[in-house]
Amino acid sequence: MHLLYTILFPLLGAVWLGVRPGMSRKGAGTFALACSLLALALACGSHGAQWLLPWMPDAGMNLSFRVNGISWLFLVLTGLVVSFAIAASPRNERAGRGYYALILVMQSALFGVFTARHFIPWFLCWEMTLIPSYLLIRLWGGGGAPRAALRFFIMTLGGSAFLLVGFLALQLSAGTMDFSELAKLAANQQLTVALARTFVASGLSGHTLLTVVALAVFLGFAVKLPVVPFHAWLPAAYAEAPTPVTMLLTGLLSKMAVYGLLVIFLPVFPEVLPSLAPLLSWLAAATVLLGALAALAQTDLKRLLAYSSVNHLGYCALAIAAAASMQGDRNALAAALSGTVLQAFNHGIIASTLFFGIGIMEQRGGGLRGLNDFGGLRAQTPVFCGLFGLAVFASLGLPGLSGFVGEFLIFNGVFALTPGVAVLSVLGLLFTAVFLLRMMRKVFHGPFKPALAKWPDLSNGERLLFGLATALIVIPGLFPQALLRFANPGIVELLDLLRPIP
Repeated sequence: MHLLYTILFPLLGAVWLGVRPGMSRKGAGTFALACSLLALALACGSHGAQWLLPWMPDAGMNLSFRVNGISWLFLVLTGLVVSFAIAASPRNERAGRGYYALILVMQSALFGVFTARHFIPWFLCWEMTLIPSYLLIRLWGGGGAPRAALRFFIMTLGGSAFLLVGFLALQLSAGTMDFSELAKLAANQQLTVALARTFVASGLSGHTLLTVVALAVFLGFAVKLPVVPFHAWLPAAYAEAPTPVTMLLTGLLSKMAVYGLLVIFLPVFPEVLPSLAPLLSWLAAATVLLGALAALAQTDLKRLLAYSSVNHLGYCALAIAAAASMQGDRNALAAALSGTVLQAFNHGIIASTLFFGIGIMEQRGGGLRGLNDFGGLRAQTPVFCGLFGLAVFASLGLPGLSGFVGEFLIFNGVFALTPGVAVLSVLGLLFTAVFLLRMMRKVFHGPFKPALAKWPDLSNGERLLFGLATALIVIPGLFPQALLRFANPGIVELLDLLRPIP
């Protein structure tokens, strides 16, 4: 029952906020932060937990939840980023009970996404993240928030429709939506047979039918990741959302797709992955390169970091595509998959920290966040620039910081599995260095802007938040095994499905 309490606890906190009309804005924020921290503590103690409740036994549908090493890391990431975002929210003067309640609802749904082992509860939690995300952007965002929120809602809902259709086809043919059962059937090459038998009237082979289903499922994840060209919702949503909500979008919602590709897509579709690998590889390479090139063209700092997130998450897509090729040895595949988990976890922390820094600049600048609106900040706010600069270097992939380890493992595996695409994608690292260093040069150095002369450096509260985030950037960079020791059992479990030991 521990896992059930972990999933439901933030939701109960949201309900409590909803029935307390007299609670002040400050009180609501304090209560929400306490709930998120307690949920983080529960998540940290949930490793290895599982919970099963027969729901519709005649249809083979169960409420099944389980935590392995991979899902545990995503649970911890959820607790950390949600707590970070809530702690960063008091600067938003419009944030009240409804705002904090929606964030807690999102946290509860994310816990469900990262632990559900049957499609029905998993999909319900997946969709439940969409509603609070839309409302947080729409109601508390900037002037362009209504349009950005609508685009976000329509595109992600469309991707979810493809997910639903794909798994309904699997239910009709295989008789189950349980992820573990589907993976076992796929390992024995029974899904193609089941699809061919069920949809014999189509005249298509089982391999073709499973390929169509796999593409539908991939499209659902590609919109959320996002993979180019399904990224059109992201820049406007990140730019228009209030900064704490942007931290949630970049730190967690995109990680839902990474988790889904790792834990659901790869194990369920190994029969057709080699035929899909070239398409997936070139889409991933386009995401890496075009994300970086788009970031180079931006003058709005939030949009610059939004495209930077597209670029960095493209490395995760690159590793997934390389694993789908089913080439090379287990060591290369293990490196790519381990790097994907680390990249997802570390990017969630780094990107949230960067957007937190942009939020501080936007608040002090009276809403300004243009690349050319600042200059010479290093002399005026040395502590802020030092801590923010460290997060920038982590995003750049500097050795010794957390951003380096995941990218190194990904390219170590991808070069062995799909060397041609890996060589092309390395250019993304160069472009990333260019736009991040250009941002630092324009904002921290250069001619000092007189309008910044009265800017204060970080307050004690801001130093605490930045300091904790910095610790989460430095420690995994120096001791990556602290995270890998939890991920490795799940990676081995995945390897045994994709590349069994002879």
